[in-house]
Amino acid sequence: MSDPDPTARYADMLAAIGAEPRLRVLRELLKGHPEGLVAGELQQRLAVPGSTLSHHLKKLEHEGLVRIERQGTFLRYRADTDALRDLLGFLFAECCSRSGAIQPEEVLRCC
Repeated sequence: MSDPDPTARYADMLAAIGAEPRLRVLRELLKGHPEGLVAGELQQRLAVPGSTLSHHLKKLEHEGLVRIERQGTFLRYRADTDALRDLLGFLFAECCSRSGAIQPEEVLRCC
């Protein structure tokens, strides 16, 4: 059963990526899409301690923005592009429909 008003869910997602370190993590994962990155690669790219990275990845996973896959002894992290697409759709749904604040072509052009 889906939530008729998913605003709280999307607010939590936005709050998760509203922290600069988590936004950096998500951007790196998008650069590595669709293969994703193992934790060591991500840590090296961002130059952050492992415990800090782990904290941010857990928050992003909890909000459904990152998926984790175990590969032997490694964990591979991927941005959940379906969740991001849903979030962007939620943000642009009203502006592209009733109010006309942004034309759909402009949204497509920026992507």
